[in-house]
Amino acid sequence: MANLAGLAGFMAELKSTRTNLVSELRHVDAALSVLGKLGGGRNSTKPKHSMSASTRKRMSLAQKARWAKANGQAPKPKRRMSAAGKKRIAAAQRARWAKIRAAKK
Repeated sequence: MANLAGLAGFMAELKSTRTNLVSELRHVDAALSVLGKLGGGRNSTKPKHSMSASTRKRMSLAQKARWAKANGQAPKPKRRMSAAGKKRIAAAQRARWAKIRAAKK
């Protein structure tokens, strides 16, 4: 009978702990609800502002240039190929492949 009395006490303790936890969860839910209404939650009604990839890249390059200037180093300019240069390379590659295909026949 002593075991049953101890078990009943343990059950009562567990029930009271559960009641306290449920109460705390209600408080947390209420706090989350209030924060969500203020715009701090995930379901915020405020629009998300985002930048395009080109804008982020421009900002990154500008920041790198500022750091380079502060450290006494000139930023290296990005090398770009002209459209005419690209066409010459493409034409030469097509000619090489044509020559390889002709040799196979």
